Amino acid sequence: MYDLGDFVEMKKPHACVVKATGKKANRWEIVRMGADIKILCTNCEHLVMMTRNDFNKKMKNRLD
Repeated sequence: MYDLGDFVEMKKPHACVVKATGKKANRWEIVRMGADIKILCTNCEHLVMMTRNDFNKKMKNRLD
């Protein structure tokens, strides 16, 4: 599944743009796990906290 420190891709990309490619960023790092999950955008360092149920619905896949 996923664990603390894993990188994930969400179904909907983040609004920030990667300068090198010009595409929207969609790489997130899991920084907190519990009843809620906190993810960090690896491009702009924006933090998002959501329930574990919402996270499972919105997660597309785990990145290596």
